[in-house]
Amino acid sequence: QVQLAESGGGLVQAGGSLRLSCAVSGRTFINYGWFRQAPGKEREFVASITGSAGRTDAANSVKGRFFISRDNDKNAVYLRMNRLRPEDTAVYYCAASDKYYNQKSAYDFWGQGTQVTVSS
Repeated sequence: QVQLAESGGGLVQAGGSLRLSCAVSGRTFINYGWFRQAPGKEREFVASITGSAGRTDAANSVKGRFFISRDNDKNAVYLRMNRLRPEDTAVYYCAASDKYYNQKSAYDFWGQGTQVTVSS
């Protein structure tokens, strides 16, 4: 049974950093992504890591501040978030897929989410 479990969210001041973790159990995947959803908004793509070479991609709004990585031995995925802004406040979700593109519809498995709140 596949499960994804996020952790590491919390309350942080603007300019601070957090690292989110996603523990994946049941099997490994080709593509892992992070998405976020703020109140009243659509769930949006944040970052992805794909394939054996670990090709990464990130939304323009987080490029240069957020970095995705994975640990194949631990079957875990991480999102390092630096220089956080109040507009980064959202529930962050980990997702997994065997497809090579990062639209939301490509991901078959999702975690329950972890809340990140950035105060100004």
